[in-house]
Amino acid sequence: MNTFMEKLENVLMPVADKLNNNRYLSALRNGFMVALPLIIFGSIFVVIANLPFLDELIGEEAFATYQDALGPASAATLSIMGLFVILGIGYKMVEQREGESIYGAVVALGAFLILTPQVVDEVGGVIPTSALGAEGMFLGIFTAFIAAELYQHFVNRKLTIKMPAGVPSAVARSFSALIPITLTLAIFLLVRIIFSYTPFETVQNFIYTIVQEPLTALGSGLPATIVAVLLIQVFWFFGLHGQIIINSVLDPIWFALNDQNYQAFQAGEELPNIVTKPFIDTFIVGIGGSGMTLAVLIAIFIVAKSRQMRELGKLGIGSGVFNVNEPVIFGLPIIMNPLVIIPWLLAPVVVAIVTYFCMSIGFVPRTTGVVVPWTTPALLSGYLATGNNIMGGVMQLINMAIVFVIWLPFLKIMDNQYYENERTAK
Repeated sequence: MNTFMEKLENVLMPVADKLNNNRYLSALRNGFMVALPLIIFGSIFVVIANLPFLDELIGEEAFATYQDALGPASAATLSIMGLFVILGIGYKMVEQREGESIYGAVVALGAFLILTPQVVDEVGGVIPTSALGAEGMFLGIFTAFIAAELYQHFVNRKLTIKMPAGVPSAVARSFSALIPITLTLAIFLLVRIIFSYTPFETVQNFIYTIVQEPLTALGSGLPATIVAVLLIQVFWFFGLHGQIIINSVLDPIWFALNDQNYQAFQAGEELPNIVTKPFIDTFIVGIGGSGMTLAVLIAIFIVAKSRQMRELGKLGIGSGVFNVNEPVIFGLPIIMNPLVIIPWLLAPVVVAIVTYFCMSIGFVPRTTGVVVPWTTPALLSGYLATGNNIMGGVMQLINMAIVFVIWLPFLKIMDNQYYENERTAK
């Protein structure tokens, strides 16, 4: 067992280290973190705008007026979340190079807007909001990477205007960025012109057809989801933050799928996707943290005889309710503990399969595109993520029961060992 663990560690640790230190994935991850408060703000108002039974209480006409009044909150955040991600990525890319990061943000945004179609129903000068959301997500990510790199390259080549001493620093920085930004945006304008003569007509159509659509279709399936969940658990087992590593790669796909559901929900249409960002965060991670350890803590309270286990339960339950589970991960412990590797890997995978099946048959509604804050307690988070539907909370309760059953025999074995050790020590 130890030999196998050592071999697995030797394979995974270098991979995880490279992923963690990759500056593109780091900028992507941090770019989404920049956008997250705005995404959550919009999600909160989607929930408020769709409170259950409110239309029956105040009447359909008043309810429509109420929704119209709150609509801009989500339209200005969730519907155009791609813009905030682009700004975040451009900022972080240049910040990594110790450059003027604010210009990294604006050049990334400017390059994206140059490549974005500006015609709606043959009316020019109008940008469709869909192009600023899910459809434009991958184009925005690639554009932000390339634009920030080009900008910083021109800066490093000293292609800047130096103002004389005494000129205010804000003015000097603005002129210093003028040539690098001009050259960068000119390149993207040339790319737009070239693509206008191709069958795709726009870069966005090209990216969506060649890259985003196939990747999104792959990421929306159960097999890819199982692999992602399993890798999160494996990385955590070796002491690496599995969520950060895997989310860096898959968040663009999961958020794009989520935005598709949100657009369908707003239009009153059938929700197209089962796997979304909230599917992962709310029904797997959001039940006590990675590994769904809230159910583990409940099992500890029920079966634990050893003082070590009981103290761990008391220490972890408060934070576990809000999906913070470091006390369990480091206190049980889970990291590098062969006694827990089977339930640690198995339980989230089983939960992912069961949840996917229940949503596919309509037992539980699919997630509506609302991004629930990750500290929201279980049952409430499931209710909110499924459009204020109680079955979302029921699904989380079922998932907790699955984790409880899988972990119980292993916890009993560990607890007996700890109890015997404590008796021997007396």
